[in-house]
Amino acid sequence: MRRRVLDGSLRILLAEGLILPTGLITASVLTHYLGPTKYGLFTLTSMVVMWIEFCITSFFARTTIKLIGEADDWRPWGANIVRMHLLTGCAAALLLWGCSSKLAQLMSEPALTGYLRLLSLDIPVFSLATAHRNILIGMHKYRERALASAGRLMTRLLLMVVLVAWGFSVEGAIWATIGASLFDLSLARLHARAPLWGAFPVETRQIWHFALPLFLAGISLTIFERLDLFMLKALGATAALAGMYGAAQNLTIIPALMGGALAPVLLAALTHAIRDGELSLARELARDAIRFSICLLPFAALISGCAPAIVALVVGRTFAPAASFLSLLIFGGFARLLLAVASAALIAANKSGWVLALTAPLVSIAAAAHFVAITRWGATGASWVTTVLSVLAAATSVAMVYTAWNIRPSHMTLARSAVISGFTYLAAVIWPATGLMLLIKLAAISGLILAAYLGAGEFDKHEISLLSSLVCPKTPESEGLR
Repeated sequence: MRRRVLDGSLRILLAEGLILPTGLITASVLTHYLGPTKYGLFTLTSMVVMWIEFCITSFFARTTIKLIGEADDWRPWGANIVRMHLLTGCAAALLLWGCSSKLAQLMSEPALTGYLRLLSLDIPVFSLATAHRNILIGMHKYRERALASAGRLMTRLLLMVVLVAWGFSVEGAIWATIGASLFDLSLARLHARAPLWGAFPVETRQIWHFALPLFLAGISLTIFERLDLFMLKALGATAALAGMYGAAQNLTIIPALMGGALAPVLLAALTHAIRDGELSLARELARDAIRFSICLLPFAALISGCAPAIVALVVGRTFAPAASFLSLLIFGGFARLLLAVASAALIAANKSGWVLALTAPLVSIAAAAHFVAITRWGATGASWVTTVLSVLAAATSVAMVYTAWNIRPSHMTLARSAVISGFTYLAAVIWPATGLMLLIKLAAISGLILAAYLGAGEFDKHEISLLSSLVCPKTPESEGLR
């Protein structure tokens, strides 16, 4: 089971990680062929639709994984879940179609009406595809889930390049998005053919019982993550400063991707273990996941210490002031990774209400703190508020896991992570490197972090063999671990 969690998380992380290279190439193609005005219109259209799609899919995501994982026969739940996604997706698409002219008028962009109406077709398709990918996680089909995500990102890139380069302009980019969602859905349904028709009675009250608090928790956390930039601009920051801060936020995507890969797989594994009565295994998995998240702290220190060089390499020297924000926000990003993992453990223990109780107050507390901090210290104050509140939320979530599961990270793990983080930050600051040398520096220090953990005895022989089996799955050792 431990190997399955690691393997599944790694596969999904690698698949979702394709968003980095494909996103950069897509942005380059679109900016080249569309120009600033049309690219801006496509970006606005995509932001509106993506927000709607996020609201729909996040409402059911973790609930789907838990209910599918608990079921002996996944098809009744699967049928009802995909139908709910289809109905809500279609309703949202019709609503956006009707409101598109008002939104275009609000933004003073008449052309936005047609673009929003066209891209609204993607909402039900994307919702159905996401439902099937979540079902795959609940069924422990992590390889198939990763293939669906990778297929969507690669198809989107290919269609974007072909259609936009052939002169289809913004409409071509929109059709590329819809085509990628259709391909994603077709791949996912090959391995999770949830029935779309027929009677499959289930207690739908269970869906709403789990979905509503988790949806509200997800919305609260999403608002919290972007509240600093919004309030910074609302309190008088220039567009240039907001751009600097936004660039720093975007560079914290790595822990977000890791949390998005690990937390759903952990939730599925814990749900299966609890269903099978293997509570000791479930506790072990939850403890290992939290320990793993804490052991990533030195990598946050590494990025923090290299922030100026990373900013210069990725977004250019023009954005150099963003380095000071990144050096703080990256710790908040890794704290929210720990929060996502701990939340998965709480959901598996039927404590979804605890997750809501933890995340719901974040928005109001952050708003008050940002007002004071931004007024006095500007963007630096905003980054401090986001980071400190993220760390406090993560620490509180770990305490909740201890209450629900009676597990906690060891003091030695905390001490090792703190000491290694300190030396990592010092090494990152002392060793100057830019360009290609920066990549070598990051790889070298990352290797030293792993060596330090091994030398300090953080991982035992079984865990080392387990990790080795992911790299060399055909060795006798790895076969014996399966």
